[in-house]
Amino acid sequence: HDALPISQTVGLISSDKPTVPENSTFEVHYIDVGQADSALVICDDEAMLIDGGNVEDSSKIYAYLKKLDITHLEYIVATHAHEDHVGGLAGALNYASVDTVYCPTTSYDSNAFRDFVNYVNYRNGSITIPKAGDSFDLGNADVDILACNNYMDENNSSIVLTITYGDTSFLFTGDAEYETEQSLIYSGFDLSSTVLKVGHHGSDTSTSYLFLREIMPEYAVISVGKGNSYGHPTEAVLSRLRDADVKTYRTDMQGDIICKSDGKNVTFTTNRNATIN
Repeated sequence: HDALPISQTVGLISSDKPTVPENSTFEVHYIDVGQADSALVICDDEAMLIDGGNVEDSSKIYAYLKKLDITHLEYIVATHAHEDHVGGLAGALNYASVDTVYCPTTSYDSNAFRDFVNYVNYRNGSITIPKAGDSFDLGNADVDILACNNYMDENNSSIVLTITYGDTSFLFTGDAEYETEQSLIYSGFDLSSTVLKVGHHGSDTSTSYLFLREIMPEYAVISVGKGNSYGHPTEAVLSRLRDADVKTYRTDMQGDIICKSDGKNVTFTTNRNATIN
């Protein structure tokens, strides 16, 4: 074969350039808050907290941020108003200041939600209700809001978002169920993701076959409490994930789960039971 023309050679070399700056870092901490949800996303020197577990998890979230010396959050996302998602955000706001707080609603009749709102006010902030199609940066990562539906049902009003870092992407679905999954499938948004945070703690009302087929994740993380009374994660969901050849991590079996990305590949570190799939 003849040697490639110079212009083509240059093209080949440039395509091998890293997709993110060399000194950039990205990690997601799926925090073990039992039968609840909380994930801390850190990209470069910026941080976003997605949900905060139950009220009883406030001290854990406070301690987690303190351990990592995160005194400021660029964003807090309360995916929806239920206590197992907003309860521990008071602990986060007690420790860290925040720029923007997203939630599908500004009012909900529970003490946990009122405490959350009070702490947002304490930080001189207000709640922003995002729209599907909104986007923002977190360091060198791009965050896209895919859904924030105003259903009567709180689970289906969940904020669904995707975080893209280089060639890797992370999908967070809150407690979104079939109705929201269906609307997302037809939304025109690209749902393909490297890592899926499984919807609704592995309930069989979420993670439908069709939705999973759109996402085609390599990995999944289920935030769930050991021996919970709901039977989460259900065998139906675990079976769907197995059928789709998704390597699955679970907070009830593995504790805090940390995923790091270099923009091309992701690696997982767990508190315990690293080999469970």
